[in-house]
Amino acid sequence: MTLKILHIIPSVSAVRGGPSKAIFEMVASLQAHKDLDVEIATTNDDGPNLLDVPLNQKTYYNDTPVWFFPRFSPSSTPIREFAFSFALTKWLWQNIQNYDLVHVHAIFSYPPTVAMAIARQKGVPYIVRPLGQLCEWSLAQSARRKEIYLDLIERENLNSCQYLHLTSCQEQEEFNRLDFRSDSFILPHGLNVSQQVDNSRELLREHFNLPHDEPIVLFLSRIHPKKGLDHLIPALKSITAKRFTFILAGNGDPDYEQQVRELIHSNGLQDRTIMPGFVEGKLKELLLQGSDVFALTSYSENFGVAVLEALAAGTPALVTPGVALANEVQKNQLGYVVPQSKTDIAEALQTYFEATPEFKDGLSKRAYDFVVDNYSWTTISEKLKTIYQNILNINSVSDYA
Repeated sequence: MTLKILHIIPSVSAVRGGPSKAIFEMVASLQAHKDLDVEIATTNDDGPNLLDVPLNQKTYYNDTPVWFFPRFSPSSTPIREFAFSFALTKWLWQNIQNYDLVHVHAIFSYPPTVAMAIARQKGVPYIVRPLGQLCEWSLAQSARRKEIYLDLIERENLNSCQYLHLTSCQEQEEFNRLDFRSDSFILPHGLNVSQQVDNSRELLREHFNLPHDEPIVLFLSRIHPKKGLDHLIPALKSITAKRFTFILAGNGDPDYEQQVRELIHSNGLQDRTIMPGFVEGKLKELLLQGSDVFALTSYSENFGVAVLEALAAGTPALVTPGVALANEVQKNQLGYVVPQSKTDIAEALQTYFEATPEFKDGLSKRAYDFVVDNYSWTTISEKLKTIYQNILNINSVSDYA
């Protein structure tokens, strides 16, 4: 028997960061199973712009079957970000019952909200991956608006799902403190481990015209207030006696990007910082594989795909406790977990810079082996397929962390 699975997400645009990348990898890994028929339904959102894609029909995007529907695009940013789509609503109402199960990604956005509501009315089972939006830090942002949204709409949607799909013990602990009836399971992200680039260190430094032995601290993620750059950048100022270059790769809201540039300048790091913007492909791999240490000092990360990508490249990570993978980094000695303070961050970076080559090589090897052994998409997709089958057979679903 072939199961038809529909994934719903507000956007698959690269500018939306890790969730958009992860959903393509997740669906591709599920499609490898002959008894699964998996599709995505989403909008043509591309941040402030729109993706140039066929609308209201199934197309192949990134080699994945995707239904794109037009997003309402007024000039008001909050309304535009809500990703309202009448065409998606109509299509879901007419077609959702053709799927055995719906896998919803995100909350507090129109596509997942309407998908859950219609699935409830049509009697189609669904699970929800909230992307960390039920974590304490996220709920505290625009708290009153989210509280109203939960009470009026989203709470019943979440209480009626078969399971919440959470990606870490930390995310589950925070969810369990909330007043919801729904059960949850833990299944982390997977990762496609990229092929190692020969001479990545040398090629990266050549690309940015840096000395061949220049230490590089890498931040590669969405540029967003929750990422803790307000701690990381002042911490880097504290170690200016040590030669290094800080590469801050990613993009975000233009106003916040400007705030980050001003923070870099006010800390005297403008001559030590490179901001290449959003990166992908070969340059992204060079950054991940050729940097010395990857830093993500976030207030809250329900998982932290970028951390996993860095570890898979053999680059040790420096993270704060708000990053859900922090426990794994600490337990498996894959880098540094430090309090979110500029003093502690600076001390950890200084310690790494002064470590012996043998110590650094050991960190790198453990990081790579850890990801290969625990987070391949082949392993994750097999577990997710079993969860789908158990839900549809009305069997119990246990944790898969």
